[in-house]
Amino acid sequence: MKSDNLLAFVGGAILGAVAAILLAPDSGANTRAKIKEKAGETYKDLQEKIKNEHKEAL
Repeated sequence: MKSDNLLAFVGGAILGAVAAILLAPDSGANTRAKIKEKAGETYKDLQEKIKNEHKEAL
């Protein structure tokens, strides 16, 4: 149950960040760079959270 909530939260955060970036007035190249950067940060954060949850479960 805890991991379902975490995934829902992370998914919502990702969608919100992407929507905010896409709606901001900026060039396409800058927008793509921002999306790539945020996706990388989110991926690293998610990996860390999953690792922590796994350790707690053991």
